[in-house]
Amino acid sequence: MHLLSVEHITKSYGEKLLFEDVTFGVEDGDKIGIIGVNGTGKSTFLKVIAGLAPADSGTVSVGGSVTVRMLAQDPAFAPGETALEHVLGGDSPQLRAVRGYAAALEAIELKPNEAALQERLIKANQRMDELDAWQLESEAKTALSKLGINDYDAKVETMSGGQRKRVAMAAALLLPSDVLILDEPTNHIDNDSVAWLEGMLQKRRGALLMITHDRYFLDRVSNRVIELDRGRAYFYQANYSRFLELKLEREEREAASEAKRQNLLRNELAWIRRGAKARTTKQKARIDRFESLKADAPKQASGKLDVSVASSRLGRKIVELEGVTKRFGDRTLIRDFSYIAVPEDRVGIVGRNGSGKSTLLKLIAGRLAPDEGTVELGATVKLGWFSQEHEEMDQSLRVIEYIREGAEQVKTADGTTVSAGQMLERFLFSPAMQWTPISKLSGGEKRRLQLLRVLMDAPNVLLLDEPTNDLDIATLTVLEDYLDDFPGVVFVVSHDRYFLDRTVEKVIGFEGNGIITHHTGNYSDYQAFVEKLGGGDGAGAAPASAVKAAASQPGGTVAGAKPAGRERALKMSYKDQKDFEQIDGWIADAEAELQAIAERMEEASSDSARLQELAAEQQRLEEKLEKLMDRWTELNELAEQIAAQKQ
Repeated sequence: MHLLSVEHITKSYGEKLLFEDVTFGVEDGDKIGIIGVNGTGKSTFLKVIAGLAPADSGTVSVGGSVTVRMLAQDPAFAPGETALEHVLGGDSPQLRAVRGYAAALEAIELKPNEAALQERLIKANQRMDELDAWQLESEAKTALSKLGINDYDAKVETMSGGQRKRVAMAAALLLPSDVLILDEPTNHIDNDSVAWLEGMLQKRRGALLMITHDRYFLDRVSNRVIELDRGRAYFYQANYSRFLELKLEREEREAASEAKRQNLLRNELAWIRRGAKARTTKQKARIDRFESLKADAPKQASGKLDVSVASSRLGRKIVELEGVTKRFGDRTLIRDFSYIAVPEDRVGIVGRNGSGKSTLLKLIAGRLAPDEGTVELGATVKLGWFSQEHEEMDQSLRVIEYIREGAEQVKTADGTTVSAGQMLERFLFSPAMQWTPISKLSGGEKRRLQLLRVLMDAPNVLLLDEPTNDLDIATLTVLEDYLDDFPGVVFVVSHDRYFLDRTVEKVIGFEGNGIITHHTGNYSDYQAFVEKLGGGDGAGAAPASAVKAAASQPGGTVAGAKPAGRERALKMSYKDQKDFEQIDGWIADAEAELQAIAERMEEASSDSARLQELAAEQQRLEEKLEKLMDRWTELNELAEQIAAQKQ
């Protein structure tokens, strides 16, 4: 069934063209993901389709009985309304019936013997039966609780921005609509909620259009992709994985076409320079073709983000937490937690919203003090804090002024120094954009600017609090590559399962009631570990009873839970201790030998016999290095377990 038609829509913002001459249709069952770098106009694109913003030209046609609903990034609420009132406050017949029944019930409780009120209640009851609306309130409460809102009577105006977004999402999911439009639906919700939302949208009837950076979510929910790129829209009948393949094929075709155009242009230019005379029809046609070839040049590429920023040297002592406890009122978020960071640690921190993940980062950063225990940082530690919000950005400043507050010059990874303006260009802020007030930037552009400000201080320990919020997929990919080569330590709080799988090698899981687990592996490994324990709803924290058993599971240790009985204490043997002290040096020596072999192979490129000898030596050294790395992992895991058992 055809639901909606978009025909030749174009939209500009000042002098910037967002999209031009876009035409497509939406059918029942379509689940369309909108992809594009920050600032390409994705949110504006959805607002035009939803009828919330006008197009400069073109039309959007919606079927006569088709309902379109959009969950915006900044939803509006009525003053004084509660979470449940907002979710049940729609204008559908079922919701009106629910409110009518509630009002009749409330009235008859005040005057139980009044005949008119009894008649009113009977009619309200019948209306509920006719519309099969009895489960609606229960469904509203289920949606709110699944999205982390358990106080249904809380005033929305007293909630945080993330909580308000979740209330609005529950309403959008509950209200009937033929076309549902979601702008970054996975922002501000935890992994459990993302998994539940994923299942809801997979089963949902009607059509869906959404912007999201969550690649697992996009891959599992979408069946079509629209990519906005330099004002043009590209259409793919595919999920995210297939989209990547099709996009690569398209870019290869475009590159071949451009190479052919350049070759023709060179030939025509040579002919023109030989002194073509525009006298005959044939010659004039050839000159016209030359002008046409020049005009057919593809639009300038938007550029690629260059995260080439220096970092500071990091000593042996990095971050050490010993017996840390943190309470807020009667609630204990962190109970007797210990952790010792090791070089190049990549630690993901996961758990339900409000469980204490950001609190742990603030304790490490010294922004909060523990109620019990200690947090110690090494003398060489230089922290970089990438927070969820933009509260530390003065929105009135211009982009270049905000960066110059940090430094006029920035040192890059290769040791060179560039100006603040040049570094901004590497982060895709053109010279014109650099004089734009921060308040005028899109959410993703603000996040990109904030990321540059953090990295330009050359940190060696990064604290990333929901770094994927509002960043486009292209920027996330570059950030992931940067973290691959980052020589320091990374602690990251994130609900983005793909990002966690891509970047972390250890997981700290907040399981509730102050209990925290340590696990070696990425997020998928952690999730499998939790499910093996009989954990929760399969998407996050395990029940406390299962978590307490985790101390005996391979790969998992528990903070805040003491070993039962008289277990034999772990300790390093004399050989383990000696190896632990020297293994970093052994690895460095092996890497240096491999580098030397590579240089000798390059010098002997014309001597096949010598190359064979060097290749055999290279293979031997690679096997040696692999064994050393395995031993390094074994010793560091043992050191962590020894530290954990002291709790």
